[in-house]
Amino acid sequence: MFERLKQGIKNVVEKISKSEFSTKDLESILDEFKLQLIANDVAVDVAEKICEKIKENLINKPHPRFENKTSLVRDTLKESIKSIMTAETDIDILKLAALHKTLRKPLVIMFVGINGTGKTTTIAKVARLMLKNGFGVVLASADTYRAGAIEQIEEHAKRLGIRVIKHDYGADPAAVAYDAVRHAEARGIDVVLVDTAGRMQTNRNLMDELKKIKRVIQPELTIMVVDALIGNDAVQQAETFSSALGFDASILTKVDADVKGGSSLSIPFVTGKPIIYIGIGQSYDDLHKFDPEWFSEKLISGQ
Repeated sequence: MFERLKQGIKNVVEKISKSEFSTKDLESILDEFKLQLIANDVAVDVAEKICEKIKENLINKPHPRFENKTSLVRDTLKESIKSIMTAETDIDILKLAALHKTLRKPLVIMFVGINGTGKTTTIAKVARLMLKNGFGVVLASADTYRAGAIEQIEEHAKRLGIRVIKHDYGADPAAVAYDAVRHAEARGIDVVLVDTAGRMQTNRNLMDELKKIKRVIQPELTIMVVDALIGNDAVQQAETFSSALGFDASILTKVDADVKGGSSLSIPFVTGKPIIYIGIGQSYDDLHKFDPEWFSEKLISGQ
């Protein structure tokens, strides 16, 4: 995971540790590091910000003559990366589900993102997470366009032992989502997970469709599912959905196969929204809570 980015970080730690922490020394090393970050799909603004923070924390700072400079550089780099990835707000979907359960009102979560990101599988993973924590779940098959979309989510629901609310292909997606919410309300189901279409991120009709669903069901959360393997495209997709539709958090899929790691670094910074989970496998339990501390430590330690 993130092998190329880890190697670039290891190299810059070694070079800075051998320098005198002067402006001249650091600027040369950090210019090279910035290019390495960009080559690993880190957004340009993010790469620049990371290098600025490193420079601010190291340039001309006094340090004991016999201090372990490598440790100091590693800690500085780790804190710089962690600060970039820490969004202003944090979201805990399990706590929200528990709150809604006490209010006897279903927690409605709408999932968005383009086709191919693993959105439907991610919804199934979130359903599994909710079930493990004692919450009742119903799925809404509001992707009524993509061939096989309804059958795909039905198969997941069958494996998980939960119900899917669906209409025929070509039906109004907002009506499907609405019926799922009403079903949950009538039967005391705790959580509604709404799958949506994702034909392409720049399709205005799709955005209008998603806005309508959001307006009709007024979800507590809108979560964007992003494929880590597509690098800078993932960041661009997140920016497009953020400006056109708005979302509250993201889930990053296929992180275990990502050798670069740039999209993981960039999305929280460019959207201001947290990554709350990452997908690192195909089983329903392969959904891990995302923690900037863990992520930055993983990059710096190389483990």
